[in-house]
Amino acid sequence: MAYQTDVIIDSQPQGGMGTSYTFSSQGAWGSDLCDCCGDMGACLCATFVPCIFACRVAEQAGECCCLPYLPGTLVALRTGVRERYHIEGSICSDWVVMSCCPLCGLCQLSRELNNKN
Repeated sequence: MAYQTDVIIDSQPQGGMGTSYTFSSQGAWGSDLCDCCGDMGACLCATFVPCIFACRVAEQAGECCCLPYLPGTLVALRTGVRERYHIEGSICSDWVVMSCCPLCGLCQLSRELNNKN
């Protein structure tokens, strides 16, 4: 039979071993939410064929074109773009925009992706 000893650790490991994290600064959206006429083609497409426009924006963001047909994914898409480009905001603000004025939000996403790509 093996001999066992109980080891009791009575102190926590101390930090400060030179680990540092660098966060890049947060920026703003390249255009305002209600600046839909900044890209008239996108504005007209969002107005008359919003489902196709949402698919196009999802593809611009590098996602599957079927993404907008799943519940809640437009909020996730906006949050992903905001995080990718270090734009100020929160998931709550993304939800408000995509729930209250989804076409303006999609147009803003499209303009941002066009400017960044």
